[in-house]
Amino acid sequence: MIRQLIRSYVLLVAVAIALFTVPVAFTLTNQLRDDTRESITREARTMARLLGAGDVASCEALAKMAGAYPEKEKVEVSATDRCVRETLRRPTPDAALTRVLERGEETVDWGSDFIWGKNLVVTVPAFARSAGGDATDGTRAAGKKQTDDVVGAVRIKFSTDHLTDRLWQIWGFRATLAVLVLLAAAGIGVFAARRLTAPLRQLNEMASRMSDGDLKARSAITGPQETQTLARTLNQASERLDTLIASQRIFVADASHQLRTPLTALRLSLDNIADGVDDEFVREDVEQATAEVVRMSRLVNGLLVLARAEAKATAAEPLSLRDVIQERLDVWRPAADERGVTITLGGSADGRPLVLASPGHLDQVLDNVLSNALEVSPDGATITVRVETRGDEVVLSVLDEGPGMSDTEKSRAFDRFWRGQGLTGKSGSGLGLAVVKQLVTDDGGTVILKDAPGGGLCVALTLRAARHGGG
Repeated sequence: MIRQLIRSYVLLVAVAIALFTVPVAFTLTNQLRDDTRESITREARTMARLLGAGDVASCEALAKMAGAYPEKEKVEVSATDRCVRETLRRPTPDAALTRVLERGEETVDWGSDFIWGKNLVVTVPAFARSAGGDATDGTRAAGKKQTDDVVGAVRIKFSTDHLTDRLWQIWGFRATLAVLVLLAAAGIGVFAARRLTAPLRQLNEMASRMSDGDLKARSAITGPQETQTLARTLNQASERLDTLIASQRIFVADASHQLRTPLTALRLSLDNIADGVDDEFVREDVEQATAEVVRMSRLVNGLLVLARAEAKATAAEPLSLRDVIQERLDVWRPAADERGVTITLGGSADGRPLVLASPGHLDQVLDNVLSNALEVSPDGATITVRVETRGDEVVLSVLDEGPGMSDTEKSRAFDRFWRGQGLTGKSGSGLGLAVVKQLVTDDGGTVILKDAPGGGLCVALTLRAARHGGG
């Protein structure tokens, strides 16, 4: 938007400059052309009067006047034979000279139809002076041309070099001024555009923070009335949304917490009943009810973990990924050894990379991923934990040798309460991967599911690497 405002502002100024400067430049060019023509024609007429007189004094005055031009102006004066001196040349016979001598008409030749050529050639007829001393300038008092009185002609060949220089000065000055004005307009446009769009940038920053999950984000109420109204509306919407979601989280957390006690009591009661019953059919029903209570307890615990995960994220800190992985593997290896499952650590974890994560998040993520991998892995299988550093990211992959997932199952695996058809679907709560995604996303990372190279499932977690590594 800032670029569009600047372009519009500069374009508007450019159009204004063009509409004002170009006509003025053309007007000055035409004025320069007309003034030069009038000046040279007037001087040629004066010389023609002296030529028409024909006496010695007039001829000497004509020669003196012709030689008075500065050499740098490159002016050549020529006259017919009636009054020829060493300083005067005879004009070259051409159509213009013939027209002047035969018709008594002045001719002006710029040498080009476009502005002018290299020389301006003005040819003026010289009329004989009457006995009364009246001099003519090409027309009689009665307004009729008397070609019989034409006794010669004067031609001035005037170089247009300094006119061309002057023309470049006119257009060059205005072009330079136009560029400077456009640069100034661009600078003012940047300042004005940034000032005008500052409230919108604040609203955009607020919207970005809200999209990242920060429902506490608020925008300053500044700028014109329209943006102030929009800021108030967004602030009210954000506040209401934050209140509603906070109430929902509190309800889920409280409900989950309150349900844990009766479920624990119910399980104890079922265990007592199972211990005091000899009937196999009743014992089977009690065990089935106990299994459902256990699953419900897992579900309640998962809801509680998810509610805590959706709470406001704490500040991410540089953590040693190797230390966190090693700690969690030490916890899960005894359970894996009971089934003959091997958990190996590979990749570049020995480099002890640092990642940015909230304290406790990586522990919960690894617990959920390793729990799922252990449940789907057959006896004697291998679970591989691999770490790779890729620039500003660290990829943590957990690969199992279980049945894997279809593309449809992968697309739904992060949905809450969704349980697949595999081994984890029988007793899982459907919240494990949802918790994993929530925690990883809160720390600015991503998580994807893909097929493991040797069969099974690969859970790839992309985490932000800390800028300064350490042990």
